[in-house]
Amino acid sequence: MNPPSLAVDAPWIVLKFGGSSVSTVSRWQQIAALATTRRQEGARVLIVVSALAGITDALHALYKASATQRPSEAMLIVAQHQHLAEKLGLHRPKALRTQLDALVSLCSCPSHSSSELAWRAELLAQGELLSSTLGAAYLNAQGLHAQWLDARLALLATELPHRNERTRLLSASVRARPDQAWSEALAARGELFITQGFIARDRSGQTVLLGRGGSDTSAAYFGAQLAAERVEIWTDVAGIFSANPHQVPDARLLTQLDYEEAQEIVATGAKVLHPHCLSPLRRSRVPLRIHDTANPQLPGTLIGPTKASTAPSVKGISARRGITLVSMESVGMWQEVGFLADVFAYFKRHGLSVDLVGSAETNVTVSLDPTENLLDSDAVARLADDLSTICRVKVIAPCAAITLVGRGMRGMLHRLSPLLAEFGEHHVHLITQSSNNLNLTFVVDEGLADELVPRLHSLLLRTGVLRADDPLCFGASWRSLYGQDKAAPSVPWWHAQRQRLLDLAEQGPCYVYHLPTVRARARALRHIGAVNRWYYAIKANPQQRLLQVLAEEGFGLECVSPGELQRARGATAKTSRLFSANFASQEDFRLATQDPNTLITLDGLHPLQHWGLWFRDRDIGLRIDLGRGLGHHEKVRTGGVFSKFGLALDDLDAFLDLAKRIGARVTLLHAHLGSGVLDPHHWVRVYAELAGLAERMGTVAALDIGGGLGIPQYPDEAPLDLDALAEGLAEVQRVYPQYELWMEPGRFLVAEAGVLLARVTQIKSKKTLQYLGVETGMNSLIRPALYGAQHPIINLSRLHAEADTLYQVVGPICESGDILGKDCRLPRCREGDVLLIANTGAYGAVMASQYNLRTPATETVIE
Repeated sequence: MNPPSLAVDAPWIVLKFGGSSVSTVSRWQQIAALATTRRQEGARVLIVVSALAGITDALHALYKASATQRPSEAMLIVAQHQHLAEKLGLHRPKALRTQLDALVSLCSCPSHSSSELAWRAELLAQGELLSSTLGAAYLNAQGLHAQWLDARLALLATELPHRNERTRLLSASVRARPDQAWSEALAARGELFITQGFIARDRSGQTVLLGRGGSDTSAAYFGAQLAAERVEIWTDVAGIFSANPHQVPDARLLTQLDYEEAQEIVATGAKVLHPHCLSPLRRSRVPLRIHDTANPQLPGTLIGPTKASTAPSVKGISARRGITLVSMESVGMWQEVGFLADVFAYFKRHGLSVDLVGSAETNVTVSLDPTENLLDSDAVARLADDLSTICRVKVIAPCAAITLVGRGMRGMLHRLSPLLAEFGEHHVHLITQSSNNLNLTFVVDEGLADELVPRLHSLLLRTGVLRADDPLCFGASWRSLYGQDKAAPSVPWWHAQRQRLLDLAEQGPCYVYHLPTVRARARALRHIGAVNRWYYAIKANPQQRLLQVLAEEGFGLECVSPGELQRARGATAKTSRLFSANFASQEDFRLATQDPNTLITLDGLHPLQHWGLWFRDRDIGLRIDLGRGLGHHEKVRTGGVFSKFGLALDDLDAFLDLAKRIGARVTLLHAHLGSGVLDPHHWVRVYAELAGLAERMGTVAALDIGGGLGIPQYPDEAPLDLDALAEGLAEVQRVYPQYELWMEPGRFLVAEAGVLLARVTQIKSKKTLQYLGVETGMNSLIRPALYGAQHPIINLSRLHAEADTLYQVVGPICESGDILGKDCRLPRCREGDVLLIANTGAYGAVMASQYNLRTPATETVIE
């Protein structure tokens, strides 16, 4: 039911959604729900959207591609939008087809009629034009009567002096003020609109961009022009935190901030908002709220004109990386009239904005922030060349600016001595304290930021300088809000085995499996009383001794090929086995039927339709596709229409009819939706769904809810809560006591028990990147290249040394994808050092190859 029509003077609410918030069906459902709710509150709604996640980067890559590569690159972007349109239930909407055609046509144009930069701006604008067109089609399909609005008709870039063509076209500014006439004209057209972030026009009508992250700024411009009741930024976090919560899980939510403090926090490193978005709202006194699209029930952050608290407190600590310092020295600068004017004239000439400034009798040092400047090495080099005519120039990069933000900063200096002590052991290039008494900044080498920020935040909490107990400003911690409270991680097994591992590494690259860890994992799972039978998915790691250990611990073996069945029988002849092949041949099934200890699971109609002889009068299992998939990467999601696994629910009756005709009995019902899952409630839901299906089938005796139990991939991820899993499974079992419950984990049992050892071969520097080569690569461990998997990498030779250098860890394979670890912080490495790649006991050696005719790592076992 549509809400009643709005009054002429009904307020406006602007809703902005970022790339991750417009890239899935569930997120668009949330957008539609929010738009409906705001309309029911009596407000007109303007939705501002970013490009789909990854599309702006893809457009950048398309821009850089050669003319012959552009059409194929463009078709990838087209396919991504068509795919999402299909998932949204849209049948080739005309407006989207037109916009996609415009993208393809633009790619065939080698340059814009005005300039190459103008063509680039037009090209990069396509992401938002596509996402908003797609969104308008979806919202209208839901009956919301949304009108598509071209942001370029509403936002006019301001002609600022001393801006070169690049900044004018790619990092434009808009001077937005309340415009009642425009607001009324828009209101006369309708009550719900969807438009683009990131883009505007100049006075000649050309498309200009507002810089990366400009969609926040677009929402602010629209909010100011409409004199909106509020602007809401919907993103992937609950609001602004006292530190980056992905780096500092104990960071506190800042529930309320005034414009000035919020401006300082986002301008000094918080990535939740673009720094430019607050100025137009502050001038127009329009409040802004930040919310988590996936968790709309969380309180969020409110930014407005009211000061939340008068008590002096550090509200946040942040780090801006990629900072470049320009140090200018001259004995003649002391009291020389006009010297600084000459210096800054060069920055002005090169279109570079100075952030921090420090001065001495013979030196002036300034910082350049990449978020405010289109920085590259050539731009800095040209600046340095010009400056060298009047002073000695030193460029220091990359640096990080670590900033404390809080009202009344000078009044808190006496309480900051513990923090100053933390900086004492490191070289600090620059210290500045803002004239508005809102921040204190330390510029250090970039490599120190990841180490310093968590320690400093902890100190701020312990000393009370960050007043987390002030309810007017501070909310719960990230851990608490997102259920990540957890015990401190235990010391990995390989610490105690360090010398033995170093000795093994002398023989060449090798995998080492620690069987006590495998046993401990197996026993932890066996304590889940609701599970009647456990199977190990041997595709994760079929090493013979490892299979024997798991059989000793009471695990059956789940196989997906005749070769795995043969390996399983060789390891332990008496253990029960599952054969769960996917798209296997008739011969595969014939071989499986010859094993009396093996239950065969089917996941399609074809085997029963054409090879029924092998299943006549047998008990069989059936793998069902429950219509969805999940996991840490799209290539490990094994459910849903785009996955080849499982029988579609629509085919269930046909399958049961075929089974009945040949006398096959479906005694096992199975579902496995993906791998790397850390949500314990996932299996509880699968259990309940399978039980509901089994009740109407009549022959089912057991339910197999699959595996996919995940292990943390990132430092701030909480491990799988086995107690919560056990409790949830027990609750469902009480409702369906007639079925046995089976599970078939793989990686969970063996990943953390295995490490890959490889020695450093050489080190190569390319500008700011350092490549660390090791003696094996994706031929031994393909997960990082295939899945984008993150594995902890440790310099075992220098285990206790300070990790002060950032490396890209690569192998010797002739592929750009041969990267074992990106941005790995390690002690400074030397040739011959032994690196340990952790959590490689699963899908490591079993997926290895002889690619480039290089022998992959060997395997050994520690009993």
